[in-house]
Amino acid sequence: QVTLVESGGGLVQAGGSLRLSCAASGSIFKINSMGWYRQALGKQRELVAAVSSGGSTNYPDSVKGRFTISKDNAKNTVYLQMNSLKPGDTAVYYCAASSLDDGLRSGYDYWGQGTQVTVTS
Repeated sequence: QVTLVESGGGLVQAGGSLRLSCAASGSIFKINSMGWYRQALGKQRELVAAVSSGGSTNYPDSVKGRFTISKDNAKNTVYLQMNSLKPGDTAVYYCAASSLDDGLRSGYDYWGQGTQVTVTS
């Protein structure tokens, strides 16, 4: 089994930055791709970033140019750097992992508990 734990969320003013971390433990050899999702109050969960086993990344237009997903394999950790934050970015952010090459296409198997990000005007 794989356990994912997010951290780094908090309260930030519009225009500021946050760096979310997702630490993986357990059967980490099963992880081949990872992604970040968010869910705002009253809205459906949406993708904010994804990285495949080959290193290809995907971002929706809403965050492209502002958010960056990266990995530190030595620490078994994936990051989400969020810059130029807007109030619309307020949501619970979730880390996800898949044993397949592209979790975005095949579906993610493991999910973290989520970390709250609140952006004020």
